[in-house]
Amino acid sequence: MAKTALITGITGQDGSYLAELLLAKGYTVWGMIRRASSINTGRIDGIYRSPQRENTHRDARLRLVYGDLADGSVLNRHVKSIRPDEVYNLGAQTHVKVSFELPVYTGDVTGLGAVRLLEALRECGHESRFYQASSSELFGLASESPQNEQTPFHPRSPYACAKAYAFHLTRNYRESYGMFAVNGIQYNHESPRRGEAFVTRKITRAAAAIALGQQETVSLGNLNAERDWGYAGDYVKAMWLMMQAERPQDYVVATGETHSVRDFCCRAFARAGVPLTWHGEGVNEHGVDQAGRVRVSVDPEFFRPVESECLRGDASRIRRELGWAPEHTFDELVGMMVDADLAALSGGRRGAPSAGKRCSNAA
Repeated sequence: MAKTALITGITGQDGSYLAELLLAKGYTVWGMIRRASSINTGRIDGIYRSPQRENTHRDARLRLVYGDLADGSVLNRHVKSIRPDEVYNLGAQTHVKVSFELPVYTGDVTGLGAVRLLEALRECGHESRFYQASSSELFGLASESPQNEQTPFHPRSPYACAKAYAFHLTRNYRESYGMFAVNGIQYNHESPRRGEAFVTRKITRAAAAIALGQQETVSLGNLNAERDWGYAGDYVKAMWLMMQAERPQDYVVATGETHSVRDFCCRAFARAGVPLTWHGEGVNEHGVDQAGRVRVSVDPEFFRPVESECLRGDASRIRRELGWAPEHTFDELVGMMVDADLAALSGGRRGAPSAGKRCSNAA
C-alpha cells in the first residue's frame, strides 16, 4: 500500500526536492504552505498546478493545504484528517542573520513550531514517523572538528538556539512517548533552487549577472567563514533513509569538506568566465577581474553579530549504518548553480562557459 507523507515547508528548496523524491517512490504527498498574497509555489511548479497557473505536468498525488507552524489548531486538524505515515518538518525561519533581527518570531516558528507538530502527532495517536530538519548551526563555536553526533552544541544565533530546542524536544518525544522521531543534523546544502537571500545563491546570481553585463559588482560579508556545502538533492535522500530505518536515530548529514565563502566566490566567478584575483585584507578585501574592475567587495553590513567560523561534519555514522553518501562534488554543485543562473538571466539562450582559471591572491 502506498505511503502518505506530510511536508511542512514544501515550497522551499528542500521541500521541493523531497516532494519529487517521494512522488517517484509512489507516495501520496501533502504539503503545508502559508497563505500569501502572491503565488509562492514556483519550486514545485514541475509537479503541481495551482489554480492560477496552467501546468500539464501536475501530479494528482501532490496536494497542498494551508497552515502555519505558529498555529497549533490547524496542525492538529491536518494531522487528524491526513493521518500521514511520515511527517517531514522542513518549515522554519531559516535565515541566520534575519534571526538576530526577528529572534522571537524565529523561536516561535523554528523552535515551538516543531513541538506543536509533535504534539499534534502525539494527540492524534496515529503511528506517524517524524523527521526534524536540524542544522549544523547547532554546533556554532564547535569544540572539535569535524563534528559528529556526540559533539556538544554551542549555538551562536537565535536561529541555532531555536533549532537546538526543536532538536532536544524531538529526542524527548522519542524517549518519553516511544515515537519514531529523528533529527537530521544537516550541514549547508544548496542548489539552483536556493533562495537569493542566501550567500551561495547571491554569489552565483551575481557571477552570472556580471558575466552577462547585467550587474557591476556584489557586496558580501565574512569571506573567511567556512562551511561544509553539499547538494540539496542528495540531502533529501538522507532524510528518507532515516525514516525507513528500523530504529529512530539522529544523524549528521555532511560531505566532510569545508570551503570558505571566498573559495565559493572564486569557483562561481570562474565558472561564469570571470576569474578573480584578490587584493587587500579584512573589510578592504576585494576581488577584481582580469581587466582590474572590482567585482566583489566586503560590506560590514552583512556581518553577523557572532560567526560560526568553521563547520565541518563527520557523516561516517549515516554512511556506515544507512549507506548514504553525497553523490555530487563541491565543484559540481557550484557549476549547476551558476549554469542555472546564467540560463535564467539570459532567457536560456546562453550556454555555460567552461571553467576558467582558479583564483589567485595578491598583496
